Amino acid sequence: MAVINILSPHVADMIAAGEVVERPASVIKELMENAFDAGAKNITVELRGGGATYIRVTDDGCGMAPEDAGIAFLRHATSKLQDEKGLESIHTMGFRGEALAAISAVSHVELSTRRKGDESGTFVTLTAGEIQDMGPTGCPEGSTMVVKDLFYNTPARLKFLKSDRAEASACVQTALRCALGRPEVSVRLIRDGKEEFFSPGDGRQDSCVYTLLGRELASTLLQCKAADGGLRVSGFVSSPSAGRGNRAAQYFFCNGRFIRSALLQAAVEQAYKNTLLTGRFPACVLYLDMGYGSVDVNVHPAKTEVKFSFEKQVFDLVYNAVRLSLEQEKRTAEVVPSASTRKLIEPKADFYRSMSAESFRANGYAAEKGRGAAAPSSVPTARFSAPDAGRPAAPAFQSPGFRSPEPSEQTRLDLSQVAKKEPISVKNAETSPLFTRISENSVENSVQNVETTQIPSYRLLGEAMKTYIILELGEELLLIDKHAAHERMNFDRLKAMDRSIMSQTLLAPLPLHLGPGDAELLEQNGDLLRELGFEIEVFGEEDYVIRAVPADIDSGDALAAVEEIFEKLRSGKAPDAQSARDEILHTVACKAAIKAGWDTSDAERRRIAEAVLSGQVKYCPHGRPVSAVLTRRDLDKMFKRIV
Repeated sequence: MAVINILSPHVADMIAAGEVVERPASVIKELMENAFDAGAKNITVELRGGGATYIRVTDDGCGMAPEDAGIAFLRHATSKLQDEKGLESIHTMGFRGEALAAISAVSHVELSTRRKGDESGTFVTLTAGEIQDMGPTGCPEGSTMVVKDLFYNTPARLKFLKSDRAEASACVQTALRCALGRPEVSVRLIRDGKEEFFSPGDGRQDSCVYTLLGRELASTLLQCKAADGGLRVSGFVSSPSAGRGNRAAQYFFCNGRFIRSALLQAAVEQAYKNTLLTGRFPACVLYLDMGYGSVDVNVHPAKTEVKFSFEKQVFDLVYNAVRLSLEQEKRTAEVVPSASTRKLIEPKADFYRSMSAESFRANGYAAEKGRGAAAPSSVPTARFSAPDAGRPAAPAFQSPGFRSPEPSEQTRLDLSQVAKKEPISVKNAETSPLFTRISENSVENSVQNVETTQIPSYRLLGEAMKTYIILELGEELLLIDKHAAHERMNFDRLKAMDRSIMSQTLLAPLPLHLGPGDAELLEQNGDLLRELGFEIEVFGEEDYVIRAVPADIDSGDALAAVEEIFEKLRSGKAPDAQSARDEILHTVACKAAIKAGWDTSDAERRRIAEAVLSGQVKYCPHGRPVSAVLTRRDLDKMFKRIV
């Protein structure tokens, strides 16, 4: 039997680091949560590269005494718990006492901290968890933590980090989620010397959502609010007409903590049943408040997964709140503010537009002392119009109780007026994919030289559930997923092309808002996107318009396709040009493919079936099988004809 060894504290800390600190974004999360717990009203996060080289988090919280600064990096040292009873009601963001010990065990750390009212502060430097130097120093009230060379002494962890771009994107998104959960705290994030985002810290959910998530998303949101006993939910959900291509814009918070919850996700999406198109998802920013004893945040080291004591009550509360918001939108969809109301609204919009990140505090736009989170008010919405001298349109606030019409045709026509190029038009409109969902030729052109391949004799039986093509092959039944098969056909055809993909100019350009860091992604991949049929132009500081998309994509899928592409680029799944091209082609092929639920002609079914039978199509671009076989023996056993 192997000898059992007791690990040294240093090795134990390095193991804990693997649980608590997965990547640079984990460091930012832990340090920001510590700043929240310290009562900070202003937090600045700085990072260089992907964050592994340098992270600095500065706050104006309560700071630490010299004796506390010396023991803060010991494992299980925490100011947030006194005894085991505290575990029954966690009211702080952090409580395990592992974060600082884990971070310092795998990096070089510098801490400067000063309590409010103290004449001087304290500095501490650590390497691999060991204090190297400590003493008095001059510094502002609060704490500044610098983390350098993360995982320098654990090369196995270091080599699994993604590219700097991907890690930096994860850091930005993590900091943004933390800031979104605490509207009463002003958070600024600086990446490589450039400000990525800034939240005003005025305690208002609407201004926090607007400044962090942008005008384009905010313009689609509806206020959501409900209470049931000690449970309260507030925040915003998107209009059904503004469904998105993925769940990336779903944010859930419990007592100020960002969480991932299948329960809350199911409650929201169930409320949208029969209102969203297939394959579209709602956006939401929901804040759930409950007694600290009613939620267990101690089920995962990262504290992003929680357990509710009353799951059904939580589900029902969120579901009913979202349903109520959607029903209210139906009743007020036709209401437009009067001229007198607009006179009251527009000055506020001008004031908001004029405020830069630096001028928020100068204008007194900060949380009142002891005010806490204010009750949610109306969400600022985007209203586009043709600006003077070609300048981009600015957002306008709306008064509570009013929502402007959805930015559909009128919005897009207004956008087209600011085009810098020649007037937009569509040639051959009768046959353009902009006006037709899919044609028989679309399937036919997706397969090349199928006729030259030997195809076994088959009988087309039809189609089940408008999704699966059914063939009879002697003693077997072959079921084909028509979407997956056609997606593969599209991908192979596009990948084989040795020229740029044909592009279609949109009759009405689509507004596009990119998140923090996405402008850099667009710049890095702009040539590739143009080669593959996309034309995206700048329309303001962080706003863009989509002017053209690949000819194979229906215009209704254009925005979802671009959002999906940026999600893939953002996650670092495309480290080189060829991988990026393949990822984009995956999206184009998927959006151009026949969808489950669509009516399909016999000719289209046969073309897809023969592509599968020829052996050219076996898996979709994502690796899923496109067909399954059911034999005569399988059927006989199913019906007990044989045993």
